[in-house]
Amino acid sequence: MLDTGWFCFVEMVQIVSRSNTLVILFVSFVICALLYLINKAFWSLQNYNNYDYVMQRAPSLKKDLEDAEARVAHLEQKVTVLESQIPKKYPDVKFLNYKRKKKILVTGGAGFVGSHLVDKLMLNGHEVVVADNFFTGRKQNVEHWIGHQNFELLHHDIVNPLYIEVDQIYHLASPASPPHYMENPVKTLKTNTIGTINMLGLAKRVNATILIASTSEVYGDPEVHPQSEMYWGHVNPIGPRACYDEGKRVAETLTYSYVKMEHVQVRVARIFNTYGPRMHMNDGRVVSNFILQALQGIDLTIYGSGGQTRSFQYVSDLVDGLAALMESNYTLPVNLGNPTEHTIEEFATIIKQLVGGNSKIMHVAAVEDDPQKRKPDITRAKQYLNWEPKVNLTKGLKKTVEYFKQELKLFKSDTNKVDVEL
Repeated sequence: MLDTGWFCFVEMVQIVSRSNTLVILFVSFVICALLYLINKAFWSLQNYNNYDYVMQRAPSLKKDLEDAEARVAHLEQKVTVLESQIPKKYPDVKFLNYKRKKKILVTGGAGFVGSHLVDKLMLNGHEVVVADNFFTGRKQNVEHWIGHQNFELLHHDIVNPLYIEVDQIYHLASPASPPHYMENPVKTLKTNTIGTINMLGLAKRVNATILIASTSEVYGDPEVHPQSEMYWGHVNPIGPRACYDEGKRVAETLTYSYVKMEHVQVRVARIFNTYGPRMHMNDGRVVSNFILQALQGIDLTIYGSGGQTRSFQYVSDLVDGLAALMESNYTLPVNLGNPTEHTIEEFATIIKQLVGGNSKIMHVAAVEDDPQKRKPDITRAKQYLNWEPKVNLTKGLKKTVEYFKQELKLFKSDTNKVDVEL
């Protein structure tokens, strides 16, 4: 039996020598060791099928298992060391000389939008520093860059000052979905006020250009449709969404105060509804809610009549818009969103048809201060940035559905389903 186990192990080593995968070696050894012990116990019971013998052999079998466990732990440590010595393969990046390469700070760079922006900046050959407190951001969103000579990841909350030398700052740090920013309203306000002051102060000290990621929520529940940058908004200052809406409005006020007093170079993007891979599964937004519910066979939940409208842009379009705005000389706020408008009811139907299954569409009570209409006027973006969305809804949703399918495999079980929140 020992010979059989050893033969299995040798075979696996030969496979490893061809595939050059240390993980396979580790798993193979564990499997062979367990098979050996199981077979040993099985044949012992077959040959000596009596209670006395089993009781006599039990301590020995227990010791064998404990020894195997210790050896596996030791091998696991060795595999970890060996893996760390293997050079990591990174995506190919463009080469920029020292005159063209910029050092760029992305706050919230481990989040949904921020991580996609980091990808673009890294691929373009820049040096990127990500600062994130991982409240909603995830390390796995940027792990493919960790260790690259052009990349640095800082676990940092921008409510605290940050002292580094950079050429540009993309200030994206803030929870952006209702469940997340409502979870701690005071923290949300601090991030968008004190955090913004810290980033504007950094931009002033090092003479960096800073892009402030604002939001369509500054328009509140608009009385003007579509919304242009000239519209001042219709916001409830004490409602459940006020911590985010008013926080972003104050961030814009702070930004232009620094322009007037300190001559800081600023850009302001008002971002409309965005979707795509790396969205947080429980961010409570329309896209993630509907896709998760449809994939799990749960009824699609619409809050209110379903007549509310939204405009959805794919994340790659937004990232292109942010980069174009940063490289422009335009300093006033710019809407970045998709002007194609859908009702929530229409959107639920589109996702239901795309995913398939037996989910039904059901209506529940409306949410307080939920905007009834949302559609950007992107005239400025077209005129000054030569930008408009390119990815159509069906193509973007297919990519997003595939992403959530993979995410569900990590969490889904026979008895538990992923809860979706508003």
